[in-house]
Amino acid sequence: MAGADNTEALPQPSLPEVAFAGRSNAGKSSLINALTGRNALARVSNTPGRTRQINFFDLGHALMLADLPGYGYARASKEMTGQWQRLIFDYLRGRTSLRRVVLLIDARRGVMETDREAMGLLDEAAVSYVVTLTKIDALKPAERDEALVRCRAALAKQIAAYPEILTTSSFTKEGLDALRAHLAALAAR
Repeated sequence: MAGADNTEALPQPSLPEVAFAGRSNAGKSSLINALTGRNALARVSNTPGRTRQINFFDLGHALMLADLPGYGYARASKEMTGQWQRLIFDYLRGRTSLRRVVLLIDARRGVMETDREAMGLLDEAAVSYVVTLTKIDALKPAERDEALVRCRAALAKQIAAYPEILTTSSFTKEGLDALRAHLAALAAR
């Protein structure tokens, strides 16, 4: 694992990379831990805004995962939030090894304005992203269907969005195999 809190500290690209992005507390670190089967690989907190740098995880010398700081955390100072946003945008725009961003959206909350802004930045940076609804286990079947319908509508005009929406639960492990397959295909490129 390596961490970077500024662009000079970013590790040299050596593997295909997939970045995990989302609002604070959307479940990025939990999902990375669930995907890898390691409970403490990425630090998990119930307090939003704990990840303050880009953390890189080498998955068997085949793929690098990047855990980005969450966006939309209101308690962080404007200066710190601005630093995070600049770091993330610089990373997204200039990382030649970046294959895709996994954009996590808490299924219980749906697509919020900060998510729309993130999608706009990804579109502007021409970075391909796949939306993954997290915490899907917290919804009843009808609520799941409605969350997917609303998410599809939000993605309709996004040019860099991958056409498929994934659904996951770090708690029940639902959807992890589909996400692993998606990542494996990116590593094989």
